[in-house]
Amino acid sequence: MLAKLHLIYFSPTGTTRRIVEQIALGIKARIIEHHDLTLDLSGIDTKLNDGMAIIGVPVYAGRVPEICLQRMQNLSANQIPAVIVVLYGNREFEDALVELRDFVLTKGFIPNAAAAFIGEHSYSTATHPIAANRPDHDDLNKACQFGEVITQGIKDWYQMNPPVIAGSIPYRERTPLGGISPNLIQERCTLCGTCVKACPTNVITISGCITTNVKDCILCCACVKGCPEQARVLDHPALNARREMLATHYQTRKEPSIFIGAAVENVI
Repeated sequence: MLAKLHLIYFSPTGTTRRIVEQIALGIKARIIEHHDLTLDLSGIDTKLNDGMAIIGVPVYAGRVPEICLQRMQNLSANQIPAVIVVLYGNREFEDALVELRDFVLTKGFIPNAAAAFIGEHSYSTATHPIAANRPDHDDLNKACQFGEVITQGIKDWYQMNPPVIAGSIPYRERTPLGGISPNLIQERCTLCGTCVKACPTNVITISGCITTNVKDCILCCACVKGCPEQARVLDHPALNARREMLATHYQTRKEPSIFIGAAVENVI
């Protein structure tokens, strides 16, 4: 059994965290340390010298969100193994996994296993479902199996050839964020503060009413999906058109993509 496993993730709506935890369940470790970057504005500032890490982030338009890279900027490792994971909304993960691999390499990790899993898209609604309710039972089982396969190859980790990961270099152009945020339906809002607590960028404030700093919103929709009164909705012409396109053209179920170094024979 592995002595220590570090779980490092950014997961505004919980989908990335669920997959990371399920992979950890398959790997099994005596000690599991969580490094949840979602609400940690200062990010992680530590050097890991032992164990293994699972590093998980969502995909934004085929890239790793800049906020994730910023919050891991002061993270480093002393050549410890890392499993890198991205979650995307059933369209494409494009260059995100390659970008995450390149980033963790600069931080001193050895990323010999990687995966792209599917999670409910942040734009998904009841009328326009996009990978709704994913990761589902089958996804979680596959994540656990992935962890079990990794465990079989841990002893050879330092002798493994790195996996060939889907994606391109240079990475696709980053889609700019900011200027759009979910709308508030005033008559539904009870000022409970759930949205304030859920926001990973601290752009929502409450003082007699709810206000949002639109400039710094990353459209993770944690506030939309977490509001108990359904008082926050993502309703903007450009995003509505995007949602319509995704719901129309990306309904065919995609399955996780797994990439493991050559020393591990049993690949899912």
